[in-house]
Amino acid sequence: KDNRLVVITGPCSIHDLKSAHEYAERLLNLKKKYSDKLLILMRVYFEKPRTSIGWKGLINDPYLNDSNNLNEGIKIARKLLIEFAEKGIFTATELLDPIVAAYIGELVCWVAIGARTTESQTHRQMSSGLSAPIGFKNSTDGKVDGAINAMLSSKSPHSFLSVNDECIASVVETTGNPYGHIILRGGGGKPNYHIENITEVEQKLYEKGFEKKIMVDCSHENSGKDYRKQSLVIKDILSQKKIGNQSIFGVMLESHLYEGNQEIIDNKDELKYGVSITDQCIGWCETEELLELLYREI
Repeated sequence: KDNRLVVITGPCSIHDLKSAHEYAERLLNLKKKYSDKLLILMRVYFEKPRTSIGWKGLINDPYLNDSNNLNEGIKIARKLLIEFAEKGIFTATELLDPIVAAYIGELVCWVAIGARTTESQTHRQMSSGLSAPIGFKNSTDGKVDGAINAMLSSKSPHSFLSVNDECIASVVETTGNPYGHIILRGGGGKPNYHIENITEVEQKLYEKGFEKKIMVDCSHENSGKDYRKQSLVIKDILSQKKIGNQSIFGVMLESHLYEGNQEIIDNKDELKYGVSITDQCIGWCETEELLELLYREI
């Protein structure tokens, strides 16, 4: 119902609390400055799906040393989300492990289901019981039908084995979540944010009885996994909006204090401050420029 453009921006993953707080403080200023046209949320991603192996995120491995201290990871994540909520920062995250949802679900404003899990019945069931809007990404091959089917499934009631609010194993019954939408992130080596892609998805949503509401992920295969091309996606979306597009209601950016990314090293004190340890991100200066551009041109 809100006519503002939703902008989800922030680090690919949270690994350092100091830089996360600094990013949040900077973003809060822009959130207030642009609040009449942009609804800005911060990416606060604690879980990272891996294609093969790698760091699974702050909840699984908060100290980046394979100690896998999940108890501590969950406490750190909850504390950070509470601190952000108290500051007035809207948060967005991806939920990978359905049990984690019982620990942090009430503290986030928006949830993503990733390209690898959109077709998972377990994640569709979980989504049906969450009290937040859900963005379903198209699959890694670029097909969108799985995400639209996930929207259909999650809006329906479900009964399944999981944990309740006290994290006790239970039969969980949900009433369905009507606030699902699709996220286009490219796939199969190609982007899918161009006008012909948007038109095709609009038709598919219409045929399934959904409102034409589309979010575009400016990273991943829409940028060819090159952080420097996220701005090209933004500019293309603005061009589409100028000629009358009504369906694109939101965009996602992978952004950190400094651009690029870095490998995890044994001596954690030597990690570059404010630089992603997972996907490449644009830096803060470019983030400011793109948010100002969206505000001015939308």
